[in-house]
Amino acid sequence: MSGEPEHPFIAAVRPLVDAMGAEMVVPSEAAGDDVVLKWEGEEVVAVRLPHLSDSLDHILAELERRHGIPLAQLDRRTKQSVVRILEVRGAFTVRHGVETVAGALGVSRFTVYNYLNRESARRAEG
Repeated sequence: MSGEPEHPFIAAVRPLVDAMGAEMVVPSEAAGDDVVLKWEGEEVVAVRLPHLSDSLDHILAELERRHGIPLAQLDRRTKQSVVRILEVRGAFTVRHGVETVAGALGVSRFTVYNYLNRESARRAEG
């Protein structure tokens, strides 16, 4: 944000902001949808939330970093695990979410739907 020493509150929320794929801006540059965060009554930072489609891309990139290889190179079982994580995170509520995930995993939309159906059936049994 600037060359000044980082406020401790900013340092504390940075991991959360980064995990969401959001951006921090100075409060004076906050736009209508930005969330201005205060510390002891002082506006310290504004958080610019990402668009949902950008969030999905961010989540996919984070999962790829976590696994250390492109998601398309994962084995079937791990791809199923990734789909479960993405379902919990709401990836399939985003328009074209299934197509985006299928492309990242190197599988068809049909395969992603099969993984989702399999997980739903497993939950129904348990």
